[in-house]
Amino acid sequence: MITIKTKEEIEILREGGKRHAEILNKLVDMVKPGISAKELNDEAYRLILEGGDTPAFLNYSSRDSKTPFPASLCISINDEVVHGIPGDKVLQEGDVVTLDLGLTHGGLITDAAVTVAVGSISPELTNLLDVCKKALAAGIKAAKGGKKTGDIGMAIERVALAGKVSVVEELAGHGVGYSVHEDPFIPNYGKAGEGEVLKPGMVIAIEPIFNLGSRHIYLDKDGWTYKTKDGKQSAHFEHTVLITKSGAEILTQ
Repeated sequence: MITIKTKEEIEILREGGKRHAEILNKLVDMVKPGISAKELNDEAYRLILEGGDTPAFLNYSSRDSKTPFPASLCISINDEVVHGIPGDKVLQEGDVVTLDLGLTHGGLITDAAVTVAVGSISPELTNLLDVCKKALAAGIKAAKGGKKTGDIGMAIERVALAGKVSVVEELAGHGVGYSVHEDPFIPNYGKAGEGEVLKPGMVIAIEPIFNLGSRHIYLDKDGWTYKTKDGKQSAHFEHTVLITKSGAEILTQ
């Protein structure tokens, strides 16, 4: 069921989104060769609690997994597409790492992600990250009251095609706020004028997920981490946005 948030709830989401962005920016600044995924996750947990909030992903249950998610931050490295479980893995020069954070503030959830270069990366990886970030901006620009989810998907897909990267079709954007994943499902491909109608007051996560090689992915044996089938790198950028009559207000910046 698609929900419309109240004015009071939107104010809480705005405040939570600002806190969210501050934490994610601090985590991005920590990314460098030699740091472990565990260190990043521990700092995410500390910062969230320090602000009086709670991590939305910690102990989150999914229909795809038999066990709850064991961390506060999804950390996906190189061929890990989404939902990477932090561990003792150490980031290396030339890696790309996605930091995906969920924050619960005042009982309401925001969701945002960014893919970061670890030191110097190859030109093709630089292009992958640039294209994915540009696609997020295009998807947000296409989102406003009266438009449809297909308008967002088409805008994102066009950027991917122009940038010669692959769109992961199994994973998509979604509603957010009362829970981590709500309706509607928002694919990163589509046709203008198709899909669910976007209404003012809807809060959604827009999140292009692109691969350097093939679009095909698989679920790792840990029950959470999706990986590319060909072993090539993936990128993921995400913002939580509020739909208005005139456009989309980014809450997580």
